Amino acid sequence: MRATIIHGPGDIRVEDRDYPTVQLPTDVVVKVVASCVCGSDLWPYRGVKPTRRPSAIGHEFIGVVENTGADVTALKAGDFVIAPFVVSCGECPQCLNGVTVACARLAGWGGRDDSGVKIDGGQGEAVRVPLAESTLVKVPLAGDPDDDLRKNLLTLSDVMATGHHAALSAQVSPGRTVVVVGDGAVGLCGVLAARRLGAERIIAMSRHADRQALAREFGATDIVEERGDDGVAKVRDLLGGVLADSVLECVGTKESMEQALHSVRPGGALGFVGVPTGGAEIPLRYLFDRNITVSGGMAPARTYIPELLEDVLAARINPGRVFDVEMPLEDAAEAYKAMDERRAIKVLLRP
Repeated sequence: MRATIIHGPGDIRVEDRDYPTVQLPTDVVVKVVASCVCGSDLWPYRGVKPTRRPSAIGHEFIGVVENTGADVTALKAGDFVIAPFVVSCGECPQCLNGVTVACARLAGWGGRDDSGVKIDGGQGEAVRVPLAESTLVKVPLAGDPDDDLRKNLLTLSDVMATGHHAALSAQVSPGRTVVVVGDGAVGLCGVLAARRLGAERIIAMSRHADRQALAREFGATDIVEERGDDGVAKVRDLLGGVLADSVLECVGTKESMEQALHSVRPGGALGFVGVPTGGAEIPLRYLFDRNITVSGGMAPARTYIPELLEDVLAARINPGRVFDVEMPLEDAAEAYKAMDERRAIKVLLRP
């Protein structure tokens, strides 16, 4: 099969790999229908995260079950499934508490499972899925989803779940005012999540016209282009002299965290989901003096998918709009380049 392999900074290749097979009784093999490039995939692409050896890459995919292991009874060939961005067992204390990203048997796509067997990356034609019954979410469909529905379902594997996690962590609820720092796919999904949870006013911080338009479509009531102290002053002005009840930090840099922290009112809450890239330290005295709550981290997508899936299937949310570019899998290198150069919000890859 064909699969995306990262060899080093800026070096993405689509290469031949063995087609996956069932290795363990709890495995299934999924034929990938669609995958995508994530903002966090750009960290190794940019060299921020080292690539020590050529590795399969990609952690967001949807597809159809082809084969199942002997112990798999809840899934069968032909089932359409969503793959969360990590593997989880569903049985350990962390999973039972909903924190599937801290599973005792945690594994990532492109890595190895807890038995040491290699796992395929998500940006390929097929994937062996370990612990399949606890990891995958079956989609109740009578037939194949259309293109728009496929896009919506694919966001649930990561970005929509992550935007939702940011909103929950920031205590978004009906009547709250919200600022979203970051206008990538996660930030835009954070806007949608805040609207879904009933926020009264949603301010999206963005300097790009196409992303501003999508933010407004997703529920943003205001756009702020200013940054630093000017951005904080603009938020304060829009909110009648006070700062936001809830702020979603969806980037992971020192600058984005500082922007987010200084946009929260005393007694407010900040939810952070941007993968930290160094320097994004939390000033404890600032939090102490202002009674600001900070929460967040890696989103437990497997926990959130069933709830979000219900809204997608009922057409109450349409997060697939974040995919503004589609490319064939063979063009994965160009997909990474487009994302890195911000010519695309999020690229969908078709095998």
